[in-house]
Amino acid sequence: MKKFIFAIVLFSACSQPNDDIRNKSKQEIANADKSMSTMAEKEGFLTALLQYADDDLVKLNEGQFPIIGKLAFKEKCGDKKGATTLTWEPIKTDAAKSGDLGYSFGNWKYVTPDSTYFGNYFTVWVKQVDGSWKWALDGGNNTPAIKKN
Repeated sequence: MKKFIFAIVLFSACSQPNDDIRNKSKQEIANADKSMSTMAEKEGFLTALLQYADDDLVKLNEGQFPIIGKLAFKEKCGDKKGATTLTWEPIKTDAAKSGDLGYSFGNWKYVTPDSTYFGNYFTVWVKQVDGSWKWALDGGNNTPAIKKN
């Protein structure tokens, strides 16, 4: 019985730091995701994506081949800053126990003069050597508009 109790105490002591790292990383990912959305609203969607992009990114776009690498993404964007009416909000984040990889999932909204579009997105985040988070894989889809009664 003493060995069993010792094993539980040892397991609890060993797992706590990883849980702390994981929870801290989840919050950092949520903050990075929200900051990127705020930047997109102020400076443009493409500007924000490039600012927060990992060098080895993979960008998935509906009806297109994936864009692989930050340089290829930069070439595809050209000098365009992108829309300032595309915003998003993470509704779930998670991270590896190691604290160096995680994801966010949420809803986006894009407003044009004629319509408002809605969708979901997912983003995989990688912690950089300097402690910042950069997105490495991103994609999403359109969803039906929410009807108001």
